Amino acid sequence: MANLIEQRVEAARRGENPYVITRMPSGWLVIGDVQPLPGYCLLLADPVVDSPNALAEADRIQFSLDGLRIGDALLAATGAYRINYMTLANFEPSLHTHIVPRYSDEPEEKRRAGPFQAYDWATARPFDPIADNAFVDGMREWLRDN
Repeated sequence: MANLIEQRVEAARRGENPYVITRMPSGWLVIGDVQPLPGYCLLLADPVVDSPNALAEADRIQFSLDGLRIGDALLAATGAYRINYMTLANFEPSLHTHIVPRYSDEPEEKRRAGPFQAYDWATARPFDPIADNAFVDGMREWLRDN
């Protein structure tokens, strides 16, 4: 059975993934299922591979640049002061990068920790297509125009 990343990429290809913000040259920008920090997104590689080491050099560069462009868009869309980038692929063994805006008004003990350690993801606010619509539209617009 396909893992969650493979399922989400396949749904994106069919136009059936409700979390898709936009297609990037290297994959799919999706908003996180939950929003422990506003604007939490992921870049899902397409084609699906198990790690960046499985990509040709040009594809590695493109995936990295796409992640950084998403970070630029997040800075513009959220007012975050920093972006955390995490490419793990341990639990879901397909290449994806977590792209997490960090905010200067986070409590000091949370701001200095990694987002997976600082926040309770199990109780975080779920993505809401209506409440998050302005953010999604802003990300699409920034990425289209820049």
